[in-house]
Amino acid sequence: MMNYALEIEHLSKQYGSFRLDDVSLAVPGGTIMGLIGENGAGKSTTIKCILNLIRRDSGTIRVLGMDNLREERAVKEQIGVVLDECTFHETLRACEVGKILSRIYRRWDSACFEDYLRKFGLPRDKTIKEYSKGTKMKLSIASALSARPRLLILDEATGGLDPVVRDEILDEFLAFIQEETHAILISSHITSDLEKVADYVTYLHKGKVAVQGAKDELLDTYGRLVCARSDLAAVDPALLAGKRVSQFGCEALIKDRRAFCRRYPQLTVDPVTLEEIMLFTVKGDASCADWSARTFLS
Repeated sequence: MMNYALEIEHLSKQYGSFRLDDVSLAVPGGTIMGLIGENGAGKSTTIKCILNLIRRDSGTIRVLGMDNLREERAVKEQIGVVLDECTFHETLRACEVGKILSRIYRRWDSACFEDYLRKFGLPRDKTIKEYSKGTKMKLSIASALSARPRLLILDEATGGLDPVVRDEILDEFLAFIQEETHAILISSHITSDLEKVADYVTYLHKGKVAVQGAKDELLDTYGRLVCARSDLAAVDPALLAGKRVSQFGCEALIKDRRAFCRRYPQLTVDPVTLEEIMLFTVKGDASCADWSARTFLS
């Protein structure tokens, strides 16, 4: 039986004119789930519901088997959170951050925090306002990991960082999930990062799950077709997940590239990226974009 660090079932939340609608996902222990989608798709709303920063209208959320409302305090002891902005006061120093957090988290590991300060090259006695964006993010991640969480939740934690810093941080995430009781939910616009580290992907579009599944399986199954209009007109629309037609030609997202190539061997289908899946959903022909949510739980 698979053990899940996070289980969300039929989550809904009305937020002004926006509605998060019947979102379900599960993150097995020892894995990373990438949460992707355009701005306003519902990624941050989902994370806020997990953290109980906003109350869900319906659905259930379980963290390590515990209900996030009924057992909120116990749940939050097991979660580390990193947001896109450093939340520590800018007049604090790293050494002071460690002292403050040691009084908040029962599982706080001061030795671990000091190790991360050294590993990340974080100056202990400089104020946070003197830090670069990348250094601030390293401090946030060091703090989250030193609380000894079992579930790490990251909301655009690598945004705006240079590639070297991003790679360094991604390596820490991979090291974290080597423990099978640990897991990560990471929301990011940088889909190339998720292609490197994610085991599963959930793609939210307009508040609903559009695509969901094992990352490698999704990238292996979908494909990108570039062709002339006459070629596209001869293709069975049921094989397409989305299409874009311009004066220069046609592009289409293929649901199953192997099945497509068997049926249309004269047409070439290229591998697809997570970013291309997103773009076809947002900008592609709406008549072809009615995708059934693919879930690895089925």
